[in-house]
Amino acid sequence: MRVLVTGGAGFIGSHVVDSLIERGDEVMVVDNLSTGFKENLNPAARLYQLSIGDDELAEVFKRERPDVVSHHAAQMNLRRSVAEPVFDAQENILGSLNVILNSVRFGVKKFVYASSGGAVYGEAQYLPVDEEHPINPVSQYGVSKHTVEHYLYLYAHQDALNYVVLRYPNVYGPRQNPYGEAGVIAIFARQMLRQERPTIFGRGDKTRDYTHISDVVEANLLAMERGQNAIYNIGTGIETSVKQIFDLLAQALGYEGSPVYTPAREGEVDRMCLAWDKAQKELGWSPKLSLEEGIRRTIEYYKAQESG
Repeated sequence: MRVLVTGGAGFIGSHVVDSLIERGDEVMVVDNLSTGFKENLNPAARLYQLSIGDDELAEVFKRERPDVVSHHAAQMNLRRSVAEPVFDAQENILGSLNVILNSVRFGVKKFVYASSGGAVYGEAQYLPVDEEHPINPVSQYGVSKHTVEHYLYLYAHQDALNYVVLRYPNVYGPRQNPYGEAGVIAIFARQMLRQERPTIFGRGDKTRDYTHISDVVEANLLAMERGQNAIYNIGTGIETSVKQIFDLLAQALGYEGSPVYTPAREGEVDRMCLAWDKAQKELGWSPKLSLEEGIRRTIEYYKAQESG
């Protein structure tokens, strides 16, 4: 199978690329390397260094004729979306629309879109949140990610584009950027390894659904084969607070410091975890790795990074 992965040099995208190549697929990557890294990229993948909104994207589709598109490229900084909503919309809405239009034009058989279960729903009215939960995002990032879901529905109706939307939880694991705004496990792990004090925004009681990258990659591979014009939550259904993450990491690393508490940030929901029953029923997916084991594997990666 020929698969084009947008954002394939990023954290999640690069793991998807690795698994596709491992199973024998031919993989092309579109990534402008604004947040992705060349060292993440599997050498067996062909890289096209451009933005998803560029006109040149059509040439990539024309040359490569992918069977499947795995769309991970995005402006994913929630704080930047609040501060620069026009930039966020240009990257996430217009850029994604360019990918969708080229997929339709060049006969892509399956389109898998990485959406955000943490951002599109807004404040949870009940937990765990299922796919029928009202959509009321409280950040510009959530609005832009959800808007693309509507475009996919439209082009499925209008042009028979076959798509699957995966609404992600808080994904963590090796290669997550510990210098970014997102990815609290990566950020805290690096800071603790350097004996720095991690910063907790708010009181540390905000909860999220933390799911290891290996489980998210499996969901992507299944979605390329199963599901039609459908949306699936990917998560564990378990709430974990930021303070609990701090304590788990501190225990695993023998860190004896305390966090710095600062005011909560605009656009963040208070509580979130995602029901995954639908993904289990229709994709055959379920989360496999416990948070404790996932954190252990992640710590080993960042320890190696620090010593290397």
